Amino acid sequence: MSKWFGKIGLVQTVETEPSIFEEKVTEHDCYGELLKNTRRVQTADKVNDDLTIANTLSILADPTLYKHFDSIKYAEIMGARWKVTEVQIAYPRLTLTLGGLYNGGTPAET
Repeated sequence: MSKWFGKIGLVQTVETEPSIFEEKVTEHDCYGELLKNTRRVQTADKVNDDLTIANTLSILADPTLYKHFDSIKYAEIMGARWKVTEVQIAYPRLTLTLGGLYNGGTPAET
């Protein structure tokens, strides 16, 4: 297990005006451990293969992350944002399973 420090991205839908909803992206700095560090190349009928990781990340969660664990969308590892495909609650930690690259909004864009 290696130590990890990075950002966890939360994406929540908020009502900005009556009947107008937008996604609000916030990032939280977190400490944790990288439990499993693997990569997988998915071959398909494309020019370039898709790169995915099958990492498992165990983070120490604050009350905000526990309350909004269903809004966790990505984790930043080695400068890239990776999709969170599964969240397991194991107090005082959250165990995140990561997948492919995250291509959604970031705080700088919203």
